[in-house]
Amino acid sequence: MTKRDSHKDNIILFPGLDRRLMEKGLEHLQQKKYRDATHFFEQALKLDPVNGDIYIGLVLANFESGHLKEAKELAAEMLRKGIGDYIEIIDLYIMILVQLNEYDEIVSTIEALLEEREIPKEKLEHFSRMLHFSRRMAQGKGNEATQESLESEYEDERLSLFTYQDPKDQVLLAARLSKENIRPYLEEIKSYLASDEGHPFQKTMLLNILREQEYDREIDITKFARRKTVIPSNLPELQDMEGMQPTVAILRDELENRDPVLFENIKSLIERHNFLLYPFEPEPLGPAVWAAAYYHTAREYYGSEESVEEAAGIYGVSASDAEQAVLFIKSIEEISYPGI
Repeated sequence: MTKRDSHKDNIILFPGLDRRLMEKGLEHLQQKKYRDATHFFEQALKLDPVNGDIYIGLVLANFESGHLKEAKELAAEMLRKGIGDYIEIIDLYIMILVQLNEYDEIVSTIEALLEEREIPKEKLEHFSRMLHFSRRMAQGKGNEATQESLESEYEDERLSLFTYQDPKDQVLLAARLSKENIRPYLEEIKSYLASDEGHPFQKTMLLNILREQEYDREIDITKFARRKTVIPSNLPELQDMEGMQPTVAILRDELENRDPVLFENIKSLIERHNFLLYPFEPEPLGPAVWAAAYYHTAREYYGSEESVEEAAGIYGVSASDAEQAVLFIKSIEEISYPGI
């Protein structure tokens, strides 16, 4: 192992890492980088082995990458251990079984639910239809139309975007929409993107789906009290946005050799913030100001009492500008990690 590899292994010391790894996993899942997403979720699960959100992310990463057996085992493990919302996990488990064509297992699972009277009233019709179609398929009486009816059970509902507050639920929705023609939901999506409300994380995912599906009409998007009109098909991919790249370059020159662990953690923080800001660029305070602000914020996470003024001095920038940038970073962190 090289010295740099050893440093990267030590990044687990960063405060709140389990939550940060989960969100990195969600970002990579949305970007269809399933191997990376799986890695981040597995690392997060080691730190918090009963976290339902992390488990669901790992299930989805396996499901989307075609590792259906692994996804099934993980969902079954959640049910055995009582992790996550029971009905939500059952629904996810059945969705996987549909793709595996395991109709007998679907029938026995739903029949057990009905016997236990575990199904909420609003889900009863959904599970009853699933049971009917699965019985037909299990008995060899189904056909391609029956299979399509099973799969459409997860597609025929209104999005109700404003009800999705948890990043895990947002990614579940994005995973579903990425496989569908998004145009039937356009008006609802456009309203959500333009609203002052709504989570920036979900807005980025929806915008990326519109870009991938080459939607070429103008839409408005609002984030962090900023608003702009964009054509999704003309937007660059997230990794191609200039964003904080000049800031990362300054931090690399200053820290990569002196404190590589700190540098990697700051870089990770910036990448997550770029995801939340997309398609906006950071406020025009200058790369060195942002470098000072991120340096101060990361050091503060480690318990340092170094002032913003000292960080500003290191990077040769105005303390008031650095303070403004620090306040913005903290506002993003509050949105990024509700409840922490």
